Amino acid sequence: MSSAELESPAVKANPIRMFGRFELRQLLGKSAATMTWLAFDPQSGRPVMLSMPRVQPGDPAALERWTLEARMAARLEHPHLAPVAEIGVQDHWPFVVVERTAGQTLPEWQLAHPKPAPLEVVALCCQALEGLAYAHEAGVAHQDLQLHHLLIDETGSLRVAALDIVVEATQAETAFGALQALAEGAARGAARVATALDPGHLRLRRDAAERDVLSMGLLLHHLLVGAPALDEADTGRVIARIAPHGREIVRLPWTTPFPIAEPLRAIVNRATARQARQRYLNARTMLRALDGWRESASQEGGGPLALLIDRLQSVGHLPALPGVGMLAARLASLEGQRTFEMAEPILRDMALSFELLRQVNTAQVQGTQVSGNGPVLTIRRSIALLGVNGVRQAAASLRAWPGPLNEEGAAALKQLMQRVRLAGHTAQALRPPGYDPEVIYLIALLQNLGRLMVQYHFPGEATQIAALMQTVPQEDDEPALRGMSEQDASFAVLGVDIEAIGVAVARHWGLVDEVIHMMRRLPTTRPVRNPDGDADLLRIGASAANEAVDAINLLVPAQVGNGLNAVVQRYGRVLGITQRDLRQALNDAGEALRGGATGSPPSSQRQAGTRPQADATQEPANVIARDDAVQDEGAELDATAPRTARGGTA
Repeated sequence: MSSAELESPAVKANPIRMFGRFELRQLLGKSAATMTWLAFDPQSGRPVMLSMPRVQPGDPAALERWTLEARMAARLEHPHLAPVAEIGVQDHWPFVVVERTAGQTLPEWQLAHPKPAPLEVVALCCQALEGLAYAHEAGVAHQDLQLHHLLIDETGSLRVAALDIVVEATQAETAFGALQALAEGAARGAARVATALDPGHLRLRRDAAERDVLSMGLLLHHLLVGAPALDEADTGRVIARIAPHGREIVRLPWTTPFPIAEPLRAIVNRATARQARQRYLNARTMLRALDGWRESASQEGGGPLALLIDRLQSVGHLPALPGVGMLAARLASLEGQRTFEMAEPILRDMALSFELLRQVNTAQVQGTQVSGNGPVLTIRRSIALLGVNGVRQAAASLRAWPGPLNEEGAAALKQLMQRVRLAGHTAQALRPPGYDPEVIYLIALLQNLGRLMVQYHFPGEATQIAALMQTVPQEDDEPALRGMSEQDASFAVLGVDIEAIGVAVARHWGLVDEVIHMMRRLPTTRPVRNPDGDADLLRIGASAANEAVDAINLLVPAQVGNGLNAVVQRYGRVLGITQRDLRQALNDAGEALRGGATGSPPSSQRQAGTRPQADATQEPANVIARDDAVQDEGAELDATAPRTARGGTA
């Protein structure tokens, strides 16, 4: 039977269209590479779905290779992979049979569900990705994923059908044919093993898996929009028109049957990104992002925390730095001393500082000890409320460094901690006169809580986010390829915003809305307005410090100056700072970080009401975080007790 005859969707009563013993009833779907028919099997007396390639294998070796790949795929058993009933060849046309009881195709299902909601669509796609991930990890790919290859049964469970039925004229096929000629019988089996381990074959398998994930992104786009991308239902043809093969761009339109949440939009757009380097490379990463969004969207207010809650209980929020036991013993010798002397070494350990804030801001402590006094946002006040024994118990409850992290993850976390501490010191230098340096230092740290949680609990995802944010320079005077914003990269990897994770953890700790407000950074897309009160002013100062530190750490060197100028333009009027002030603050913060101090850095000139003098053309000193910057001993705070921030924050 010719390919043209097989493609005809018309169903004639007479004569019956036959394919071997099968009666072809209806064409369920086709693409440039494959087709699927609804057929009747007189041998079993049941309807079946018959899938086959649209190109015949070129020779017996190619046919045997196709049969080998199809049988390997058929051996896989997974709830979201359709079981194969039969693999055969008819008139040199190979085919795969799936029982009709496996479900109806997704286009058939859409007739009864014409406009599925985004959550329903994502749930179906997650099931498909689970099956694909399992297949890819077993060395099997689909290679031509289309809507009609997704089957939904009566329970709503989705299965992927027709894995590895595409006929390819590939390097692996040539290698297979050469190996076949080496021997017969038992030696032929050894040749097949050698083919599976051949580097060229492995690369082709990896490329096929990436193509499956890209196809899944195109199908998700199709289902959410209600129309195929580029008005082309065949995912293979669309892939040929986008990078790296073509110049077309696929992004979600702003008009869709249902509103698309920003995190979901970022996930779908990453799946079909213009830059191939930004796309999902495997099904697991795309599945993790969609699952994160589902949890966030389906659990009101608790979604981001659901990603972390189990790990918070098992490995803590952050690991304590080495030497926390000695720190606890040292505090015992300082008992009876002024609290700011005891707070100094604690502030250098971020995990212990956060643990004390968590303990003193619980509902029990808030209700019995500090009721009416506002939130506790200094380590001094925490020590006064918990006592030295309470601090020692808090230190003993922390996970030892580096927790479950490997050496690489521990180094990345330590570097991030140093950047966060640098932002804290910078915020102290930029704070308006009269505000407690410890309060704004901790607010600057809390504005990075989400980053710290992701780096510690999800180091692999943190690496992905950093890679997506990178700007890639081009050759031949081509404009650089800009990376994603941190928010979009977080959406695309985790399905939620990094800041939302930090806020969810803070709420879990019991921090009140006033503190939650201050730990939210000002959006970079909005102008900075005049503060409404002390909380707003502290939030603005911490945001300015964090943006400045991000500029010197995340931008390429040539753009650092422009990044710092942008910070001054945004915050200069509200905070009363100039470019010289910002550069001096960064220099002073770097000195304080290297010296191990946690009090106000030496920018006392500004606190006294005068501007620090600095060369306006001088770049900030070497304030990039260093692994050896964490020291056990630090300079003492000024003996004068710092003022508390106005507005009731202790």
